[in-house]
Amino acid sequence: MSEQRPPYLPPQPGQQHHPQQWAATPQPQYLPDVRQAGAYPIPPAPQMPVAQVLPKSPGVAVLASFFIPGLGSMISGNAMLGTIILIGYIISWVLTLLLVGIIGVIGFWVWGMIQAHHDAVAWNRAHGILS
Repeated sequence: MSEQRPPYLPPQPGQQHHPQQWAATPQPQYLPDVRQAGAYPIPPAPQMPVAQVLPKSPGVAVLASFFIPGLGSMISGNAMLGTIILIGYIISWVLTLLLVGIIGVIGFWVWGMIQAHHDAVAWNRAHGILS
């Protein structure tokens, strides 16, 4: 006598299989129906942190260079040029002992403020910020 199998199990190799038999037999429910509301809550997708770029203020850069020439360029991202302006300003102060340095002191002081504004605006423009 052959062994009877429950109707919902697949046939063993070599046994006959009728598609109508599979359509008529109920399938066991091992998992909850995912079509029901709230069966599986979908967790929110993780949010990637957004990098924010803060603008460089041209006014702050000019004010910094007003007190220390070259500092505005340094804080605006152009440290090399800011250092050159500061060193030129210091050397000009030393040369004022010979009365030729006063032109350099005024020149480096004004150049430092103009360059600080330019560097801040250029940095903002390079990062897509209008200032």
